[in-house]
Amino acid sequence: MKNLQELLKHEVQDLFSAETQITEALPKLAKAATHPNLKKALEKHLEETKMQLQRLEQAAKLLGVSPHGDKCAGMAGLLKEGDKLTKEDFEPEVLDAAIIGACQKVEHYEISGYGTACYYAKLLGEDKVHSLLGQTLDEEKNADEKLNVLAKEKINQLAMAVN
Repeated sequence: MKNLQELLKHEVQDLFSAETQITEALPKLAKAATHPNLKKALEKHLEETKMQLQRLEQAAKLLGVSPHGDKCAGMAGLLKEGDKLTKEDFEPEVLDAAIIGACQKVEHYEISGYGTACYYAKLLGEDKVHSLLGQTLDEEKNADEKLNVLAKEKINQLAMAVN
């Protein structure tokens, strides 16, 4: 890549790939989850993720690039780990705790990616792109916080009670 503009385009494509993969993984995780609040949180985040894909398409268009690029290998690895958890022989409460942990790894990866891309867009004066990415960054932070609260106030306590 020759410059920061090209790097920003690459980051938007990478985020698009990551979010596309997440839309495929979330229904499986929601199905595997046993706690109703966790199921609901994962289903809600799937709807948010679909909106995030639309924003990334808009950002790519503003940057004059297709949203499609190489597959995001980092997200593929995180999602593979999460999928593997759903095939393990866990007690239901422990599985829910593991799902939250896997989802938070994904959220932290996304927060990092969106934070980086937002900063590049700001530096480059790409105000509309910055705004689109910033909206999603805020949603990812909120999703992480909701998972945190769910884990601390309910799920981890239930998992701890399993003998």
